[in-house]
Amino acid sequence: MEKVHMINVKKIAVLVLVIAAMAGSTQAAKHYSAPDATLRMSIGGVHLGIGGSSGSGTLTYRGRNYPFRVSGMAIGRVGVTSSSAVGDVFNLRHLRDFNGNYNVGGAGTRGVTLGAGRTGTIMSNQAGVIVRISSTQRGVAVNATGGGLTMRLQ
Repeated sequence: MEKVHMINVKKIAVLVLVIAAMAGSTQAAKHYSAPDATLRMSIGGVHLGIGGSSGSGTLTYRGRNYPFRVSGMAIGRVGVTSSSAVGDVFNLRHLRDFNGNYNVGGAGTRGVTLGAGRTGTIMSNQAGVIVRISSTQRGVAVNATGGGLTMRLQ
């Protein structure tokens, strides 16, 4: 009986955390009005403990399309994946501010991807540009720690 009770307590705790995370992301989404730009990108990589990914994308800013390169590093990741992502870009006042190293929050980078998984991530760079992406991953990967991306206009 005590074991069943502990399982129920764990389920309730997980549910509370999920609801809190959803409420936080909803509040973050409300904080931003219309995006300053949008982006599309694709990334692929092989990871064996420490690994890298690379890819390309298109930033649509003020009605014009700008190609960019993306590269990233993850520590504690094992697997082979490829991702395609779409996203909204906020706080982009000048095109040059898009270039930079984007930090990914730890909560958005831990987990397991098996097959085709859909994830959402919010990242920011040193210029205060915020990117909210929704990505679809293919492959198998386990990610134990955080990572980030570098995006540079071509």
